[in-house]
Amino acid sequence: MFAVIRTGGKQYKVAKDDLLEIERVDAQAGDKIELGEVLMLGAAGGETKVGAPLVDGAKVQAEVVDLTRGPKITIFKKRRRQNYRRKNGHRQDLMLVKILDIAG
Repeated sequence: MFAVIRTGGKQYKVAKDDLLEIERVDAQAGDKIELGEVLMLGAAGGETKVGAPLVDGAKVQAEVVDLTRGPKITIFKKRRRQNYRRKNGHRQDLMLVKILDIAG
């Protein structure tokens, strides 16, 4: 069985025991979280439920494995011949989760 979930503005196709890196929510390592925005449920044998926009009553249970950070990116803005330069950086907070159960 698999599910398509939405979290952090992105969509992920997940199955049981998958490890997934998502944007951080309020949880600590070892906590169990519920991902409630399920867009689609499917089984290996056949029936697929597609939500409009969400599947009613579907939930995905996950456990927070680790809190991590993404790679550092550099933002550099420049306008030629104007002596305008701006340098900035960003590093996204992420969390590693393990999918425990898909209920639908």
